[in-house]
Amino acid sequence: MAKSARNASSVAPDLRIAMIGLGLRGNLLDVAHRPGQGSVIVGLCDIDEGLLDYRCRQLHSQPWTTTKSAEVFAADDVDAVIIATPDFTHEELVIASLRAGKATFAEKPLAITTEGCDRILATAAEVAKSGVRLYVGHNLRHYSAIRTMKALIDDGVIGEVQAVWCRHFVGHGGDFYFKDWHAQRRHVTSLLLQKGAHDIDAIHWLAGGVSRLVQGIGKLAVYGRVENRHDGTKHDNWFDPDVHWPPLAQAGLHPDIDVEDLMMMQMELSNGVLASYQECHFSPDYWRNYTVIGTEGRIENFGDVEGVVKLWNKRGGYDSDGDRQFPFAAGDGAHGGADATLMAEFVRFARVGGATETSPIGAREAVAAGCAAAQSMRTGGVPVVVVPPNREVVEALLAT
Repeated sequence: MAKSARNASSVAPDLRIAMIGLGLRGNLLDVAHRPGQGSVIVGLCDIDEGLLDYRCRQLHSQPWTTTKSAEVFAADDVDAVIIATPDFTHEELVIASLRAGKATFAEKPLAITTEGCDRILATAAEVAKSGVRLYVGHNLRHYSAIRTMKALIDDGVIGEVQAVWCRHFVGHGGDFYFKDWHAQRRHVTSLLLQKGAHDIDAIHWLAGGVSRLVQGIGKLAVYGRVENRHDGTKHDNWFDPDVHWPPLAQAGLHPDIDVEDLMMMQMELSNGVLASYQECHFSPDYWRNYTVIGTEGRIENFGDVEGVVKLWNKRGGYDSDGDRQFPFAAGDGAHGGADATLMAEFVRFARVGGATETSPIGAREAVAAGCAAAQSMRTGGVPVVVVPPNREVVEALLAT
């Protein structure tokens, strides 16, 4: 590992960040590398040396590079670490980063088991006494649509929330999740974690409670019937929306798929709110649709990066315009600007702490609900109780 030269007598004005895992979420570098504006990427780590070269060129800078995560944790010029590796590696790497004294940004899901999340939280509570902080990248809490709905709920526009429904149309599911490690339970537990953790967390946030009883159903409805499978190599047209439609025309799928591509779950929350979540990976469109129903009305989003939230709070037949409309716009950058505000929050939190929109405890609750739903749908839809996290750990984290 070759480190950049630094003047030992100077005090770096920016939070010095190293990133581990430079694949799809490598686009976080765009918002994390802001020299002179609060944060700078000093190091990159990936087992793919080609990705290391590519991301260095993308940054237009010369961070040091390594293929070994241990060298990141041992580096004395790193204040914080972004972990964006495959889901099944999160637990080990996040714990190692925290124990190394690094402020840690963990990409969602926090881990692929409830027990793994609890081990991370216990470590985070322990090191928090020394000012080491854990942050989880649930950028959906920074989406304009979700934030608009949350503000309306907090303002009491629909009264007391009683129900939340979410439909997630994953239009590129076959391309993104059924050709690589995502296609196997041993790597993800269920796509209710990889994709659903975002939405489950948002449902909890909007409803003001967390899942305590979950029931799920699901199946591998479409992609199990696709006979064109890959031999371990990545095809040139890995993602080609013109070629790979309809879904049964997909090519180069993983040879061993054992995750579901159609899932539905119902949740009873700690505050009595009822919620449901549906996830389909062979829909032609790609967006999330939320409905929140309260004692005095309901709201629904049309579009998730930009669009409008519509409010119905008067009795009558269905009016497609609603009674009032609340437009929302996309910000600059990936995910409608959510990544930029997410990273800005992490940088501030890593430096000085304070309240954040995202929550590692909330991230654990989303994984726990997703794991419970996966267990339910694989055992005939039998309801599963979601066990709360350790109270002492939660109190320790909330106190920091």
